[in-house]
Amino acid sequence: MDSFNLLLKSFAENEGFVKFQIDSFNDFIENRIPNIIKQIKEIKPEVPDLGEFKIRLGRFKLGSPSVKEADGSVRNILPLEARIRNLTYVSPMYVEMTPVLNGIESETIWVNFGDLPIMLKSKVCPLSMMTEKELIEAGENPDDPGGYFIINGTERVLVLIEEIAPDRVIVEKSSIPNVTETARIHSEKDGYIQRHVIERRTDGIIRINFANINNLPVVILLRALGLESDKDIINSISPDPEIQEEFYPNLFESESTDSKGAIDEIGRKIKIPQKEYRRERVTRLIDRYLLPHLGQEKTDRLDKAIFIAKAVNKILRFHLNEIPEDDLDHYSNKRLRLSGDLLEILFRSILLGKWGLIARITYNYQKLTKRGRFPPLPAIVEANVLTNQIVSALAIGTWVGGRTGVSQRLERGSFIKTLSHMRNILSPLTSTQEHFEARELHPTHWGRIDPSQTPEGATIGLRKYLAVMSQITKGLSEKEKKSILNLVKKYVGG
Repeated sequence: MDSFNLLLKSFAENEGFVKFQIDSFNDFIENRIPNIIKQIKEIKPEVPDLGEFKIRLGRFKLGSPSVKEADGSVRNILPLEARIRNLTYVSPMYVEMTPVLNGIESETIWVNFGDLPIMLKSKVCPLSMMTEKELIEAGENPDDPGGYFIINGTERVLVLIEEIAPDRVIVEKSSIPNVTETARIHSEKDGYIQRHVIERRTDGIIRINFANINNLPVVILLRALGLESDKDIINSISPDPEIQEEFYPNLFESESTDSKGAIDEIGRKIKIPQKEYRRERVTRLIDRYLLPHLGQEKTDRLDKAIFIAKAVNKILRFHLNEIPEDDLDHYSNKRLRLSGDLLEILFRSILLGKWGLIARITYNYQKLTKRGRFPPLPAIVEANVLTNQIVSALAIGTWVGGRTGVSQRLERGSFIKTLSHMRNILSPLTSTQEHFEARELHPTHWGRIDPSQTPEGATIGLRKYLAVMSQITKGLSEKEKKSILNLVKKYVGG
């Protein structure tokens, strides 16, 4: 027992029980926000009277946690004051903005575009740099792990969200009439997930569903993506004669023989009457919404065709009993969304939404220039839009996509309950349905999920908790993945 206590103490000091949440938030402010701004790159309000005008976005920085008093003064604060005065513990965010008129750059300025709630003990929070003595003097518990936010004086925690692993093909038997097997692909790009379902019908025809396209024979899509000949399609699926023979009936589902004809055929199937608009709409669907994780440019179409061909290969091998059914409840087929993931999704939707901050900046600039004024940049950036929507989401718990309960009031009944709450895992499945297999204890939970801690009643098995010393690894960026693959290619070959 003494050795276990020593191990637990060492784990708490060196790793921490909520370190994964703090690391995820740090990654959000260090990498994800700058990447989002880099992707936006520039804002182009339409101001014909001025000529070609744009606002170029540059670097991002985050200030110290602060409060703006009634007299207009701004000063730094610590979490204790935010709790006592029912304040939100936030830091101001700044971005470099450079007006460019007809190719001539004006002076670059730092503009405040909103305040970001700060996670306690993150790198921006002063508590992370204080000694035990300094924490006690500041009125903070030195053993408090951090990893939560203070919103209007209330401590709020972002729970872990369990989701199906993105960007992989998962095959399973179907319970849908006239469908024998299905393959599902959750393609993730910039925090958004586009779901694809490939179905093998009882007549042997394989169809795909994604975005607004339903029941499209997969052979038409493969032709539209650049695999124009029957030979190219067959060879890309498999060199195995048995699998090729199983796929042959699909070749008769397409009337076209080239990529342009296949695009028109897709347009007719989704009932777009005008030929010019039809082609534009279909190519936009294919490039933007089909497997976005592989890219969203015209040059990425062949990669998408090969990926779909491999998915078809897997569903046919499963049909021929060459491979087993994928276990959806196996934890290798699951991923957990941490605070950084959830905040990135929210941040993008607020910035880039239909009535988001970027749209408001464009509208404000156009409105003021029509009145004959050339407004300064700080005047057109409504910083409170971003602040209010982020704070509202954290205060209520309602997130992008209609998901609820993402942010919860931190349980303070005891220290154990506090730690347990911050290591809580929520399943996206509804508690009103049975979902027997999802609720059962799976062998892959061993060492990762606490086998006994789950509530009784409707949420049993759908609300789980991390095991005492389990940790969550960080995903790799695209740059890191390519670097590893290049090393493998260099030393292994192929």
